[in-house]
Amino acid sequence: MEKFVAFSGVAAPMPTVNIDTDMIIPKQYLKTIKRTGLGTALFSEMRYNEDGSENPDFVLNKPAYKDANIIIAGDNFGCGSSREHAPWAIKDFGIKAIISTSFADIFYNNCFKNAILPIIVSEAELNLLLDDATRGANATLDIDLEQQTIRGPDGGTIKFDIEQGNKEKLLEGLDDIATTLKSESKISSYEKNLQQEQAWI
Repeated sequence: MEKFVAFSGVAAPMPTVNIDTDMIIPKQYLKTIKRTGLGTALFSEMRYNEDGSENPDFVLNKPAYKDANIIIAGDNFGCGSSREHAPWAIKDFGIKAIISTSFADIFYNNCFKNAILPIIVSEAELNLLLDDATRGANATLDIDLEQQTIRGPDGGTIKFDIEQGNKEKLLEGLDDIATTLKSESKISSYEKNLQQEQAWI
């Protein structure tokens, strides 16, 4: 998994509350177990018309947001079923961070397994960021995970909290297996001592 570094990006405003995983990636795309290629299906029921053409009213189809790599979302983002295809599609599209007032627990944890940074802010802070996002490519946000800050186009800074273990996973580019292997020497020592003390096991 690639390391998460500080970056600047265009933020797409999606203030709708309760955007669930079926809206993020509809069930017909769940047949694959590949993590790539799902970006074209992201938000497909909102993003495309019935004839397959792009819906010009959907935010990610608007010229100002076609290269967005941040989503400013309404409350309870990622609710619904626990499909990991949702963060896969978000990542494959090029989204690096999602900012909301709250996330569904399973989706939130799945983001860290896929090098996506989910950021929780207050309602007042979200409204400020949504206001910035309405300016499109004329107003980029700077996200610094190391400093845990979001800097707006006018220089204002928002601090955010994140659990230290999740922060380290992203900064070091570690998945769950790699995180466990960081303690390989302790695990080996424990197993050796256990074998000596309880040889009958």
